[in-house]
Amino acid sequence: MSGHDLPFELPAVGLGTWQMWGEDAERGVRDAIELGYRLIDTAAAYRNEKAVGAGIRSSGIDPGELVVVTKFPEEEAGREREVLHTSLDLLGVERIDLWLIHAPLDAAGSLRIWERFLEAREEGLVRAIGVSNFLPHQVDALTEASGVAPAVNQIAFGPHYYDADVAPHHAARGIALQAHSPFSENDLAHPVLRAIAERHGCTARQVLLRWHRAHRVPTVVKSTSRTHLTENLDTTGHPLDPVDMAALDRLGINPTPGQRA
Repeated sequence: MSGHDLPFELPAVGLGTWQMWGEDAERGVRDAIELGYRLIDTAAAYRNEKAVGAGIRSSGIDPGELVVVTKFPEEEAGREREVLHTSLDLLGVERIDLWLIHAPLDAAGSLRIWERFLEAREEGLVRAIGVSNFLPHQVDALTEASGVAPAVNQIAFGPHYYDADVAPHHAARGIALQAHSPFSENDLAHPVLRAIAERHGCTARQVLLRWHRAHRVPTVVKSTSRTHLTENLDTTGHPLDPVDMAALDRLGINPTPGQRA
């Protein structure tokens, strides 16, 4: 699931930390790592990088075994270096594995941020750079203006707003898609989802994650429950059959999700 310019593998499921703070965030990160999660996703805008870093340290794992992702708040344009160094300090790491522009500005504004991202990568402060919540045409505009495609675009991607053109568009450009907010952006109580879950003897969450895996789109999921964290890692049992996949794909009635995570 690697992108053209991605120096590591994106795990099928990573831990998201949006709206996780303090001791809950530290414990959630530590538990996730102990259970086998190897990608931890945060953002400067979440105001939890210090707690996330504490969770990584308390897990006892070498940070080099993790993919640590954080995001730059686009409203801080012009302060890229200061924000990056603050993220490094709060997380307690020597470099960020994947640094994302949290959301697009206008074309010129996104390009100015992207140029600072390229400098940070050249200096070795980050391993890979990408974007989040960019539409396909915005990704193309940034690539054409800079000559460098993002390694990753992290977006809301799920059956309720499935667009069959999005994944091929990115794949053709060597850009890895990563999905955020699969549970909050999709209706876990939808009868189609529930029927498939019942037939396979799994949860609706697991159905969604298996749908993402079948589409070869890794996901970032949030939970502080060890039960849910464990369930979320089980994306290979009882693969969805073509009938299941077609039924879920047809739920794509709203191809423009509204959430920014």
